[in-house]
Amino acid sequence: MKWYFKLILPAIFIVAWEIAAILINNAFVLPRVGDVLTIFATPFADMFSFGSLAENSVISIYRVSLGFIIACIIAVPLGILLGRYQVFEDFSDGLIQILRPIPPIAWVPLSLAWFGIGLAAIEFIIVIGCIFPILVNTIDGVKRVKRSWIETARIYQANEWQVMNKVIVPAAGPAIWSGLRVGFGIAWMSVVAAEMLPGTPQGLGYLIMQTYGWGQVQAVIAGMIAIGIIGIVMDQFFQFVQKRKFGWEALDK
Repeated sequence: MKWYFKLILPAIFIVAWEIAAILINNAFVLPRVGDVLTIFATPFADMFSFGSLAENSVISIYRVSLGFIIACIIAVPLGILLGRYQVFEDFSDGLIQILRPIPPIAWVPLSLAWFGIGLAAIEFIIVIGCIFPILVNTIDGVKRVKRSWIETARIYQANEWQVMNKVIVPAAGPAIWSGLRVGFGIAWMSVVAAEMLPGTPQGLGYLIMQTYGWGQVQAVIAGMIAIGIIGIVMDQFFQFVQKRKFGWEALDK
């Protein structure tokens, strides 16, 4: 499929948006496309003392990266352990299944009560949001490793650490990476939601809420589009690495 084929629907959407904005003729309801593009043309310009689009984007990226790394440090080793040893999975599965469906935003009251307003509360929401997709995919990836591969390693006198390091983790790599991809997407949504909390300083969620309070809907939409663009870029990165590093998975099936 040609790359430009994917641009047809977005182009139709933009044209429909512009026509609707002209017909409505109310910038508070739906601003013109040009008004939003003006913000992207000056990404470093301060918007109503709430910071620039670029500055708030960088802050959000930093926050989500920190929370994502913390979640990976916890979820990947734990997932490998639970996937490898059935007794540990059975012991923890009940708690995981109870906590996993709870949306990150539902943890907001507890995060504020435990950590107050600030970075710690935001990071908690990010971590709790993305840790379960990473954990579950890691467990599933480890459990799906072919038994014949492990038995072959045993034949060659490999110990448990060698089996884990040389067979299980590499073989589970595609599933783990898929979990990281999904987890980052949820982390990105979580940080924007967390930044909309009262008292949160800066960030794209903060920018959207503050500019909406001033009736600057074009800035709100610009912030939403920035969220989407950053999300697409990061997802493309995950897909690129998956194709380059884990292309063997498709051949193995």
